[in-house]
Formats: sequence, structure tokens, C-alpha cells
Amino acid sequence: MSKRDFYEVLGVARDASERDIKKAYKRLAMKYHPDRNPGDAKAEESFKEVKEAYEILTDSEKRAAYDQFGHAGVDPNRGGGGGFHGGGGDFGDIFGDVFGDIFGGGRRGGGRQGPSRGNDLRYNMELTLEEAVKGVSKEIRIPVLTSCDSCDGSGAKKGSSAQTCGTCHGQGQVQMRQGFFAVNQTCPTCHGKGKVIKDPCNKCHGQGRVEKTKTLNVKIPAGVDTGDRIRLSGEGEAGEMGAPSGDLYVQVHVKDHPIFERDGNNLYCEVPIGFSTAALGGEIEVPTLDGRVNLKVSAETQTGRMFRLRGKGVKSVRSHAVGDLICKVIIETPVNLTERQKELLREFDETMEGASKKHSPKAQGFFDGVKKFFDDLTS
Repeated sequence: MSKRDFYEVLGVARDASERDIKKAYKRLAMKYHPDRNPGDAKAEESFKEVKEAYEILTDSEKRAAYDQFGHAGVDPNRGGGGGFHGGGGDFGDIFGDVFGDIFGGGRRGGGRQGPSRGNDLRYNMELTLEEAVKGVSKEIRIPVLTSCDSCDGSGAKKGSSAQTCGTCHGQGQVQMRQGFFAVNQTCPTCHGKGKVIKDPCNKCHGQGRVEKTKTLNVKIPAGVDTGDRIRLSGEGEAGEMGAPSGDLYVQVHVKDHPIFERDGNNLYCEVPIGFSTAALGGEIEVPTLDGRVNLKVSAETQTGRMFRLRGKGVKSVRSHAVGDLICKVIIETPVNLTERQKELLREFDETMEGASKKHSPKAQGFFDGVKKFFDDLTS
């Protein structure tokens, strides 16, 4: 099944900025995250699709290759394994694509392949908002292929060593001819390694790698957010026959918070206040990630008004800029009133009669608009 366009997957324009792409990814990743959709295979596939699109479009080189060549430009199984580099290929590259299936092999290579570098790994880490904002060290355990300590990763029994492949003479590739065409293929004897092991190690059975559970301490910098990832160089799977190890990518997902909502470096929260405080003004306590602070509420405050507390947001992981905390006040209607309290409110309401324009301009404006609407219908 053909892949969907990455821009379509994220719902962004082709000229979208990295910030817009990140914002779209964050929204979709939270929507389709497996933890929010347990047992939903379709949501899991959507999450993987969104993740792949995000990783390509936030990498400038991969995005340029994708914009020029489409999915072929970022297919790791084509060319050099990560997209096209440069504007075009040579004559052999073209024939490798067109006639590869006829001759039973892939595209023409540029010489010996040799042992493969180890695979990169990904670890999904969930953080609380407090951990993401302040930074934290986390200990993780991952199953990984590590270099065999018995043969030092060579795959050969102690005292012996791998020998040059007699089929490809150490090149890792053999040439197939059909008429005037010549196409290079991975050597079927050594599978591209250029060497064969006659006497394999008893512990790893010639693989040079064994599976272990590795414990790592990961330092999460302050200010990370959902979609950020931390690269641990060389902590992925060990390479074949002593080749370099891959990398480990720690993918960050920040859990929802019961009080705060984060947008970039700003934090948002709703603060309920009483009717009398909204009308007369006063000071209230509001929460921040550093503790409680006092907020001055001006008289005649309406529900939904925003108050900004500067510097009480999140410090950016990429700069020294600090966001703000925006508090939205919600006027709470009192409940469970006593008879005396109800009586006082009735008395207060009586004092408001005939002065609605002065004391409730929004309500008066609304009802004036409603009256005009019906008058226009009947005229």
C-alpha cells in the first residue's frame, strides 16, 4: 500500500515552518498515542505514520530530499540509506533501479559493503509536566544486542579470525552479467561482509553480538516537550563483526497535567473566583510550578478575563527565553446557599432593577440586539 503524503499526514502546508510542523505533531501524537488508545491497532498505525512524517519534515536534509523526490528520496532501502544526496545519479544507478529485478539484485554499489553499523533504537519515555519543565535524570533498562565479550565482536572463536571471502575476494559484492549489462549484487556467501567465519564463537554462534539488558542513566534537559528526542550516541545495537554501534533515541511524551496546559513556553490554567471578588476586586492565590503566588484581581472583572504572570512559564530548552503563566479567571456561582444568603441576594437584585445598562452593559447590549433582530423580522 502506497504511503500518504507526509504533509497531508500532519495536516500542514508544504511551506509550513518547523514550529507549525511540531505543533501539528504534538496534537496528533497525543490523539493517537498507544497509551490513550489501548488495543486500537488503527490508532497505533496512525501514531507511527505521524511519527515518521514528523521525523522526516523536521530534518532539513531529509525534508529537502522528500520535497524533490517524494518517498523515494527518504527510503533507507534505496541508495545510501537515508535519501538522495545531490541532484542526480550515474548511469549505473538508473540501471540498478530499472533492471534490478531482472537480474535478481539491487542497484549497483560503490564497492565493498563491509560489516553493517548497528541499528538505532528508540525508547519512549513519559514525563510529568514538572519533570519536563525542570529536567530530570531517569534510569532506563533496554534489551539490546551488544558486542560479544567472548570474541570481542568478531564472531570467530578465540584464537581464530574471520577469513576473506573466496567468492567476492573481500569486496562484499559480485558482478552479474546479462549480455552487455553488468549489475553488482550483494555476495551470497558473506552477505556483503567481505569475510566469512570458518570457526564461529560458541557464545554468539558467529554473530559477534549477544542480547543483553542494558541499564542507562538518561539526563533529560529542562524545557523538553512532547515530540523532542534525546540522542545517546553509540548506545544502540552493536554493529556486525566489530562495526560501530547505532544510537539510542529517547522519545519524549509529556503527560497531561491536572492544572496546567502547555503551549510552547507558556502555561495556561483556569482559576475560579467568587462573585464578590470579581465585582469588588482583591487578591487571590494562584498556583505556579514554583509554588503559590498572589494575583491582584481588578474590580468589575468579567469571567474569562486573562491575567499574565511574566516569567512563570517554561524556560526554553533551546534558548534562555522563559514563557509566561496565563491565568483565565472563571466566576463561580455560589451553591448550597442558606436562606439568609438567598434573602441577601434577592435584596441585592432589587437594588439592580432599573439600572441594568449601568451595571450589566454586556447583558443589556445582548438583549437590545435580540430585540432589534425580532423587530427587523416583523418589519
